[in-house]
Amino acid sequence: MTDIPAYTPPKIWTWDAENGGQFASINRPIAGATHDKALQRGEHPLQLYSLATPNGVKVTVMLEELLAAGHDAEYDAWLINVQEGDQFGSGFVDINPNSKIPALMDHSAGNRVFESGAILLYLAEKFRAFLPTDAKSRTEALNWLFWLQGSAPYLGGGFGHFYAYAPEKFEYPINRFTMEAKRQLDVLDRNLADREFLAGEDYTIADMATAPWYGALVKGLVYEAAEFLDVASYEHVNRWADAIYARPAFQRGKMVNRAWGDDSKQLRERHAASDFDTQTWDKIKPAEE
Repeated sequence: MTDIPAYTPPKIWTWDAENGGQFASINRPIAGATHDKALQRGEHPLQLYSLATPNGVKVTVMLEELLAAGHDAEYDAWLINVQEGDQFGSGFVDINPNSKIPALMDHSAGNRVFESGAILLYLAEKFRAFLPTDAKSRTEALNWLFWLQGSAPYLGGGFGHFYAYAPEKFEYPINRFTMEAKRQLDVLDRNLADREFLAGEDYTIADMATAPWYGALVKGLVYEAAEFLDVASYEHVNRWADAIYARPAFQRGKMVNRAWGDDSKQLRERHAASDFDTQTWDKIKPAEE
């Protein structure tokens, strides 16, 4: 039995802006812009508007991996601070009507690209990199890319929300989403038992998409839930995560559009490779901060 009173849904739900916990101020049940604000544009054809959440990190890792592999993928990355509502500015909504980061403009082709998985696939096809060309291997990489796109909302919006961010702790949703998070970790662990990367022996966009979510989870970097989920028991996921997090391009990608944590690891905007040496927040932050 429980002392929590039963909740009876109303006939018609109405929005209460005071509810919703930590992110109540930026959640709303309608789409569209709330204010006029043009987006900044740099000198490169690829313009990224993002924040270093797991979904944002997917794309900056991909861009840094492309550059490391010798591709002409220079880009400008602009910070979209979702806590301040930047994603509801008219310029951002023009690129992504869903008002979620990341969003990409490719001015060389006149294409807007939104949804992180779509951006990874777009860049892989544009540069013919990090996605196998033979049908069988390509299909396997896409299997795991879309597995991640479907699974991560259960981890972030499900487990992460109710375990770490909800205004109150409730047993039922925590149990429900913990079970699913652990099932997903087991799916990954079984798959990685006999292959180096998610789709086989090649590092692909599937790994770049998944490591900022499940790699961060087993490395104890999100939700402070490593002990609760017994992440150390997923041996193969840990091995895979350690290998990917050790990649220099992955380390650079994690820094871009980051606005919290260690100042030396925050590169709020990125416009050139040299920015990693000269423009981190510890070097440029205003004196009053």
